[in-house]
Amino acid sequence: MEVSLQKSKQPIVVDGAGHIAGRLASIVAKKLLEGERVVVVNTEKILLSGSVDSIRREWEARLEITSVTNPKHTPVHPRRPDRIFARMVRGMVPRKKPKGRLALKRLRTYIGVPEEYKNVEKVGFKEAMITKPAAYYVSLAEVAKLVGWRGE
Repeated sequence: MEVSLQKSKQPIVVDGAGHIAGRLASIVAKKLLEGERVVVVNTEKILLSGSVDSIRREWEARLEITSVTNPKHTPVHPRRPDRIFARMVRGMVPRKKPKGRLALKRLRTYIGVPEEYKNVEKVGFKEAMITKPAAYYVSLAEVAKLVGWRGE
């Protein structure tokens, strides 16, 4: 199987506001593997479904995972919303294969909207949008603050 180094001219700019994290991550991973460049803006507004308490418990349990012998050898736990989302996408890409490594190089995630993407048309994926009222969801910014992000 041949891995293509060809890049598309313009990246797909996705506005993360109002999207469910897992669904959006799977769509983005698929686009990356197809060779598209993807930029995700407003990652702090991406939503996780569930109550704040259950999500907080899950993340606290994840943060307790360490190495018994040497604390330096523990997994790296992202705390910023853009890095949390990038890590979600990384879990959906075969990152140890050449095509997965190249796909991850085509991904950019940002908190807010950088200057170079202010006037670019942003895409939303209908199948990844929330279906219930926003009160049923928790934003990645809230999750990040629960695990130690101080905000910018």
